[in-house]
Amino acid sequence: MNAQHVPVLLARVVELIGVGVAAARAQGITPVVVDGTLGMGGHAEAVLTAFPDVHLVGLDRDRDAIAIASARLQPFADRTDIVHAVDDELPSVLDDLGIEAISAILLDLGVSSLQLDEDERGFSYSRPAPLDMRMDQTQALTAAEVLATYSEADLRRILKDYGEEKMAGKIAKIIVADRAETPWTTSDQLAAMLTRVLPDTKKRSHPAKRTFQALRIEVNDELGVLRTALPAALEALHLGGVAVIESYQSLEDTIVKKIFRAGTHTQAPPDLPVVPEHMQPWLREIVRGAEVADEEEAESNPRAKSVRLRAVEKIREAQP
Repeated sequence: MNAQHVPVLLARVVELIGVGVAAARAQGITPVVVDGTLGMGGHAEAVLTAFPDVHLVGLDRDRDAIAIASARLQPFADRTDIVHAVDDELPSVLDDLGIEAISAILLDLGVSSLQLDEDERGFSYSRPAPLDMRMDQTQALTAAEVLATYSEADLRRILKDYGEEKMAGKIAKIIVADRAETPWTTSDQLAAMLTRVLPDTKKRSHPAKRTFQALRIEVNDELGVLRTALPAALEALHLGGVAVIESYQSLEDTIVKKIFRAGTHTQAPPDLPVVPEHMQPWLREIVRGAEVADEEEAESNPRAKSVRLRAVEKIREAQP
């Protein structure tokens, strides 16, 4: 197990999940918590320790993570179900387990420490590795395949949309031109090209950061999964249940904010004298805006520096 891995905002996450657990207890039902991004099981272990009556469902698309988390959570095996699945498969997972409603869901988004630390996975641009970037290594599409087969227009699109890369057109053109002679196969090969062709400014992060982010999001369909998984998770909550989401870049956070806003604000026109039931808010913010890590945590845990935590409580069933 990676001794350096520290779950982000751990105490706050457990506190917020406790809101949903308390609601389940008040209704006389067993609290069920879903960790939709199980990783190495740090958040899950803390939740199971804090709440002895919780049944936890852990999902992850990464089989290596599942193996590590399963070993870590072995003391709680009688009240855990760990499933190899992508977050947008949550409804079918719950159906298979016979679970009708959940008390809380946690999504700790983005790439995990485990994936970054394993060189052969190809997520990091700081060390030589194959251009893989698959969170689920049973899937076919890799970053190398994207670079080898996507058109210049499609490469430009994903670099611009998923990496927010201003030089997307130039990078895409070079990728297509150079692959005719030498295939793009390793992370250091791609990072070296990006370092060479992009302007070196003190304000800019590593030249490879945005391109690697874009490729990772494309390979794993991260934003598409989030757009499907989060509404399904909110629907699965019982009354008083909570959704806790940790995002690490603006694209994720924008999607979360938009989905939450649709549920926490009335859908009625502002001049309507009486708001119909189906237009009433059905979610309530339990975190004002987005919370960030304090200076101490951000300093001790580099991954916490960019976190944005949002959370809502389900106060009524959504109306069609």
